[in-house]
Amino acid sequence: MARIIDIVIATDTASPAVFVPSVRAVPGRGLEGDRYYNGAGTFSPHPQRPDFEVTLIQKEHIDSFASGNGVSFTPLDARRNLVTVGVDLNTLVGREFRAGAVLIRGMRLCEPCNYLAKRTTPEVLRGLLHKGGLRGQILSEGEIRVGDALVETPPGQPPDQAPARRD
Repeated sequence: MARIIDIVIATDTASPAVFVPSVRAVPGRGLEGDRYYNGAGTFSPHPQRPDFEVTLIQKEHIDSFASGNGVSFTPLDARRNLVTVGVDLNTLVGREFRAGAVLIRGMRLCEPCNYLAKRTTPEVLRGLLHKGGLRGQILSEGEIRVGDALVETPPGQPPDQAPARRD
């Protein structure tokens, strides 16, 4: 089953990313306490754009990249907010889904950038191409917790009736 296994935030670009057990998601702002919520991200747009509110990445891609390149690379290095297992995030572009009780719209792929390559290793540019995660827009306010299910909203179903379960 698709779920959130880690939540990562960093208060600004210079701060190290840290794991948190839960985070409050706010439409139009992002994840409370994160650099983009605070307007202090490397690429913080002014005003905030919807595709900068939350980022997701698959743990399977992090692990595959690290082992395939013989490098140490963790969710903290990736600096994406929600680390998932059991879901192909690329299929969620243009779709709505729930992370726990929070409704999110997948906006576009979150490709690795030169900034990430400078912070970690240049291999991320090629090694995580099309595997660097998903940028999302937060559509409803609420708490996201480690262990929450990630559930796609079925087409034609009103978003407020989509299942929001924790397993």
